Amino acid sequence: MLRIGVLVSGGGTNLQAIIDAIAAGKITNASIEIVISNNPGAYALTRAEQNGIEHICISPKNYADRGAFNRALLEKLEEYKLDLIVLAGCMVVLPPELIDKYQNRIINIHPALIPSFCGKGYYGLHVHEEVLKRGVKLTGATVHFVDAGTDTGPIILQKAVEVQWGDSPEILQKRVMEQAEWQIMPQAINLIANGKVEVIDGKVKIKE
Repeated sequence: MLRIGVLVSGGGTNLQAIIDAIAAGKITNASIEIVISNNPGAYALTRAEQNGIEHICISPKNYADRGAFNRALLEKLEEYKLDLIVLAGCMVVLPPELIDKYQNRIINIHPALIPSFCGKGYYGLHVHEEVLKRGVKLTGATVHFVDAGTDTGPIILQKAVEVQWGDSPEILQKRVMEQAEWQIMPQAINLIANGKVEVIDGKVKIKE
């Protein structure tokens, strides 16, 4: 059984997609053990509570310095003996020691087709604003492993979404979530939970 911890900062729509996929049997051999948010007001914590999942807020504001926060976060994650950490709209920079300890065991969802519209400064609605500004015809979402860079880890799954004339950033964001993010994040977790993902020379091979 894959033991999952979810880190989230906001509403938790991707968290909900994972919860729903587990309930529907679309994700097998996996369970969410803990949901952690840096934001005490995050609706994601309410989602966790409503679904009987352990949850906690660990905010940098409650610690003397970033080092103390990093230690507290790492210690809490280690308590649950996790196999996989899922970043589902997590706006906190992860400490290097966490990335080292969980190499190829942390995944993130990015609201674009990496390597386009990714890297430093590309997050949230800003990604969709830049997509529309550039006038591309296809965007989408990417699930990838997290490494020391920004959106540079091995790509697990991608799904394209059509950009339509007259889209606003908000409309495009909603379409990308519905048509891509909420589909490929559960798919990626299910593949990992069932031993179908292998990283070879920095690239992901999906096993039959």
